[in-house]
Amino acid sequence: MTDAGLRHGRASLGLSFGVQGVAFALLVTRIPAIQDQYGISDGLLPVFLAAVPILAGAGSVATEKVVARVRPGVVLRWSQPLVLLALLGVGAGREVWHVAVALGVFGLAVGALDASMNMLGVSLQRAYGRSIMLGFHAAYSLGGIAGASLAWAGARWDLSLLGSYLPVVVVLLPAALVGSRWYTEGKGPDGKGPEDVGAGPGGAGGALSFRLLLPLCLVMSFAYIGDSTVSNWSAKYLQDVLGGSEQLATVPYNVYMVTTLLGRALGDLGVRRFGAVAVVRGGSLLAAGGFAVVAVAPGAWVGMLGFTMLGFGLCVIVPQTFAAAGRMFPGNSDAAVARLNIFNYVGFLVGSPLVGALGDAWSYRGAMLVPMVLVLATLVYARAFGPEPARYGGGHERPHTADVG
Repeated sequence: MTDAGLRHGRASLGLSFGVQGVAFALLVTRIPAIQDQYGISDGLLPVFLAAVPILAGAGSVATEKVVARVRPGVVLRWSQPLVLLALLGVGAGREVWHVAVALGVFGLAVGALDASMNMLGVSLQRAYGRSIMLGFHAAYSLGGIAGASLAWAGARWDLSLLGSYLPVVVVLLPAALVGSRWYTEGKGPDGKGPEDVGAGPGGAGGALSFRLLLPLCLVMSFAYIGDSTVSNWSAKYLQDVLGGSEQLATVPYNVYMVTTLLGRALGDLGVRRFGAVAVVRGGSLLAAGGFAVVAVAPGAWVGMLGFTMLGFGLCVIVPQTFAAAGRMFPGNSDAAVARLNIFNYVGFLVGSPLVGALGDAWSYRGAMLVPMVLVLATLVYARAFGPEPARYGGGHERPHTADVG
């Protein structure tokens, strides 16, 4: 693989992460409009919302099987357009069964898309010989900010869902298809790809051991429980518990998204300098501190400081979890990433109902301590992020044949 080929592969995959961030943000930020367009009752809405991550988990499982026959780049090349067309279907339908089908396709395609994107990211990081995964997830965060801004504009100008989604899909679909020409799987410094690597810590030929993968699965779930807590409860918490205004209540999630972007944009430098274990430990402590500040905040502005800390802390954990799975099972990294990706959706499904139930039964301040404890538990598993042969950067980087920027 030439240096130019790696650079093109990295840029095209970054574009894919960004496009996915836009698409997902456009869906989740217009849920009230979707509910109104289709007349979905408050009682039925949670069923639709839960179906998407459940089907996404199924899509991730299916991707593990598919990539045994075709490469992840092929899965990504076809799943991303399918996600965009499903988003368009959500906006174009009129009957409840229309949106049910569209969301079903969206969920399955998102699972395949998330898994295959991270498979390629792990593969390219192996080729670079240093941490680049956080940069891909920074592109996702940037896309999420852009998508949320487009959704705000659509709501502000009273556009229909179709009117909001169609221009975006018209622009992003051709861009994704053109960019897919340069998807590539990197070869490592030894000239081998994942399918060529010999025995890894998982067993002969890098065979996948769920027992060894389990700590990373738990960390992934804990991180997404924290993330979904911010996504679903930050506005309500700031307004109802901390006494902020309705306008001010919209700020914490925006701050969280911006700090997530900044943290991921700079995070690879931290991994190269200090190693993945130190970065994950630091992120976990910062995120736990953020939840503690939110729980004891006397007012809205202190609460926003806590949500800012959460953005900087949580943002590094998920990308490094995928990278650690690739290092742990170098001969079977695609399957490891696909299985790990399922726990993204587990955390998303558990987090919001857990905090809501505890808030109603106890208090929302107390409920914030639960994700705090779970994020702190990441410290117990932090060593899983840095097996000695696989640490990147700063005095322990492996020799590599290409440095492509």
